[in-house]
Amino acid sequence: MAALIKVAVQSGVIDTQGQTADLEKSNLNIGAMASFTGFCRDEGGVLTALELEHYPGMAEAKLHEIANEAAMRFSLDTLTLVHRFGKVTPGEVIVFVTALSRHRDAAFDGARFVMDYLKTDAPFWKKEHRKDGTTNWVSAKDADDSAKARWR
Repeated sequence: MAALIKVAVQSGVIDTQGQTADLEKSNLNIGAMASFTGFCRDEGGVLTALELEHYPGMAEAKLHEIANEAAMRFSLDTLTLVHRFGKVTPGEVIVFVTALSRHRDAAFDGARFVMDYLKTDAPFWKKEHRKDGTTNWVSAKDADDSAKARWR
């Protein structure tokens, strides 16, 4: 049976509690659920917002590709991936990933795999908006490439 995959790219707030509650009651055959919630940091009090830009259509397609690969690779029953775009303020959720499977290792690995590939392969660009009025595009990190390399 194919995994149930839900991917969304949205400008509005991500309701992590609602997403989780829906998943918990929708699949009684699972043994494990692992999730990751990524928040906007204030970077020591200097940020007012993080602006996320994406390429509509391409971003959703890439997220589906990553989600499908994770579902197949780890035999997931369900995978949810929700990502924000637009301005996100410190404390708000940027990304929410939940992997459901019969066993915990698959759920953990599925969620981590999605995040590792999302950080390197998804067409999102981040711009910091600072309290002093300046902006700065966020560069890719070598650590993200290293994290992705573990799955090869």
